[in-house]
Amino acid sequence: MTKRLLPADLARAAGMLRAGALIAFPTETVYGLGADARNGRAVAGIYAAKGRPDFNPLISHFPDAEAAFAEVAADSRARALAARFWPGPLTLVLPRRAGSRIDALTAAGLDTLAVRVPGHPLALALLEAAGVPVAAPSANRSGGVSPTTADHVLDGLSGRIDAVLDGGPCAVGVESTVLDLSGPAPLLLRPGGVPAAAIEALIGPVGRPSAEPPGAPRAPGMLPSHYAPALPVRLGALSVAADEALLAFGPPLAGAGAAWNLSEAGDPVEAAARLFAGLRWLDAEGARRGLRGIAAMPVPQDGLGEAINDRLRRAAAPR
Repeated sequence: MTKRLLPADLARAAGMLRAGALIAFPTETVYGLGADARNGRAVAGIYAAKGRPDFNPLISHFPDAEAAFAEVAADSRARALAARFWPGPLTLVLPRRAGSRIDALTAAGLDTLAVRVPGHPLALALLEAAGVPVAAPSANRSGGVSPTTADHVLDGLSGRIDAVLDGGPCAVGVESTVLDLSGPAPLLLRPGGVPAAAIEALIGPVGRPSAEPPGAPRAPGMLPSHYAPALPVRLGALSVAADEALLAFGPPLAGAGAAWNLSEAGDPVEAAARLFAGLRWLDAEGARRGLRGIAAMPVPQDGLGEAINDRLRRAAAPR
């Protein structure tokens, strides 16, 4: 049975992580499913609990930049970004140090590691208390909608993990930006909580992969179909049918069988925080009402809109 732990249970959660348990915990982005990143058996438990493809790498979480950079080779770009955005929703993909303690399974056998310092006080306290790097993808079944509350975690993983540390709802609501700095030119592998423009203002132009990379992805969240509800998602909706659920942004379209507004004011920050909760609610309510799908209204690409649209494209991808 999966235990629900409270912030007062922090020391217990940290001890469970050191002992090889699977503990879901809140970050500023979404809830992560944590295990000791050095412990291959514990990391294998993450893949099993999520039903996650074993070629999809995991992000390792640390209490500070010094701890993260002990495992990877950080250049001046990485150190500048860490100083500006950590703790926060930015993941850096960097060459693995020869003496890294991170288990090869955490990195899916790659020569790079994805590292981040989360910007949630309870997450940082847990990482400090545990004293180990913590591998943590989103705490949901693989390909499904990411969780932004402890109840979301339990809905998908109850009985499959040891505990969830309940820290309330997540503030950002979309996963971290993933930036590959393992080569001479930085590449934005996944849009997320730190807008690309803010990164470029610090280190200059950032490239984007021209297509999904063949073979094993170099970072989490890059599989073509991801973050997907059970109901099919239709993008760019300018009208909605009575047998569709509506994911609205700004003034909602009329006539939907059910509706969730990401932000009536058209605020992408509010929309990001409400995205995954909205997809979950529409999926459940749509199924209850016998609706045939979810129609998503357009969201501008500015700021966090790029991350929101990335998640929606993956939610709508063929499965």
